[in-house]
Amino acid sequence: MESIKRIALVAHDNRKQHMVEWVEYNWNTLLKHHLVCTGTTGRLVEEALRHKAGDEYPAGFDIQRLKSGPLGGDQQLGAMIADNEIDAIIFFWDPMSPHPHDVDVKALLRIAVLYNLPIACNRSTADFMISSPLLNKPYNQQLIDYSAYIERNV
Repeated sequence: MESIKRIALVAHDNRKQHMVEWVEYNWNTLLKHHLVCTGTTGRLVEEALRHKAGDEYPAGFDIQRLKSGPLGGDQQLGAMIADNEIDAIIFFWDPMSPHPHDVDVKALLRIAVLYNLPIACNRSTADFMISSPLLNKPYNQQLIDYSAYIERNV
């Protein structure tokens, strides 16, 4: 991983306000990285960053916006992880509400673990992650070699 990270931000409906508050608190750090967001979360994140940064909002700063989670955004993000296009995920998911795309959410969490990505599923973990000194410097990510597993199961 390079020193500028590609950070995915995802939030379920009941957690979007939590994400906005977190982004507003961490705006200065987030603007130093590349952001990828699903659906409405992307619009809310951009609005929060523009509001907090004001004149300090960098010209040309762009948030890559994927589809909404239920419309395939979680799967798009999973594909980006498999293609080594994401370095970290902040995913404020709602454990108290059923979601029509629960299987996609589970698949996203699984692929993040499979590729050894840091993933924060709540604000406390996101705070620890974003304040880590590793966020702003290159990091040699340790990947598990699954070739023996694949060969065994072919």
